[in-house]
Amino acid sequence: MASTTEPSIADVLKSAVRDAQDLVREEIALAKAEARQAASRVGSGIALLAGAAVAALIGLILLLTAVSWGISEGFGLPAWAGFGITTVIMLVLAGVLAMVGKNRMNAARAAMPRTVDTMKENMEWMRARTS
Repeated sequence: MASTTEPSIADVLKSAVRDAQDLVREEIALAKAEARQAASRVGSGIALLAGAAVAALIGLILLLTAVSWGISEGFGLPAWAGFGITTVIMLVLAGVLAMVGKNRMNAARAAMPRTVDTMKENMEWMRARTS
């Protein structure tokens, strides 16, 4: 009869450590593969969004061209006047958007010092409580 020897505790622990190391390596490999796949999806999504932005810009240019021609034809003005009116309207819109954006940026920048001050006050309060 063949004798079966039981593995020692040290052998069992070594085997468990080896298995744990293998498992960790496999999990890291899986995470890397998933990260590569997600990055690939994000990259293709960004490319599609860039294409959509270019198409939207071309569409906007064509729309504004049609509006300019429509203004000149509808009011019996020369073509340059229709394009001039459209240009002025777009410049006013750009100015309004720039002012609103600047005001929001300034408001966000002004909010940060209050947050920093509040955090400093909280730290001082915690130090006073723990000392």
